[in-house]
Amino acid sequence: MTPAHHLDHSTILAYAAGTLDEAIGLVVASHLAWCPQCRTAVRAAEALGGGLLDQLPAAAVSENCRARTMAMLQGASLHRFPAPAVADAAVPGPLARLLSVANLDDLPWKKKAPGVAMYDFKLSPTAKGQVKLLRIGPGRAVPEHGHGGEEVTLILGGAYRDHIGRFGRGDVADLDEDIEHKPVAEAGEDCICLVAIERPTRFKSIAARLMQPLVGI
Repeated sequence: MTPAHHLDHSTILAYAAGTLDEAIGLVVASHLAWCPQCRTAVRAAEALGGGLLDQLPAAAVSENCRARTMAMLQGASLHRFPAPAVADAAVPGPLARLLSVANLDDLPWKKKAPGVAMYDFKLSPTAKGQVKLLRIGPGRAVPEHGHGGEEVTLILGGAYRDHIGRFGRGDVADLDEDIEHKPVAEAGEDCICLVAIERPTRFKSIAARLMQPLVGI
């Protein structure tokens, strides 16, 4: 598997700096488990950040600051410490560690619309945004929409097409609020996506907006 679509440079820098929120961080870590190109970019960003820190003058650290830092490390989400990358794994390691089943077909999918099912993740109370698994039937389209903030989507199985191109297994769509698109799942198999959004999706059609509370994105 060789992903053709990769993370935005700003997302890579934010991940290396540890500033991504839980939802988007999970999708990014899952893509990194499958994408050697983006892993190399993250390592370069981490090395750059480390070099900049080495140039700063030393400063004393209080015991209170040390204790707070250790408490934050102990409460860090698992996606910040991903399992070793396995490019051909059925499910990327950071995601697999959050699931109670070995096969995505065994998840308690909830039907949201004809040909569309969803699985919701429960995030920590302080998390922003949301992360979901979306299953789109062959030939089905997600209504044209924009984004209220950043949206990062990792393709776990199948593929979809939009005006940007074709997104297949391992590809990531790292989109911001300036992008509007209408993904259509390819024929032959379901398109399964891991999706993180900062803010609710902006659907263009009235029908889609009316259904949005039921769909939950």
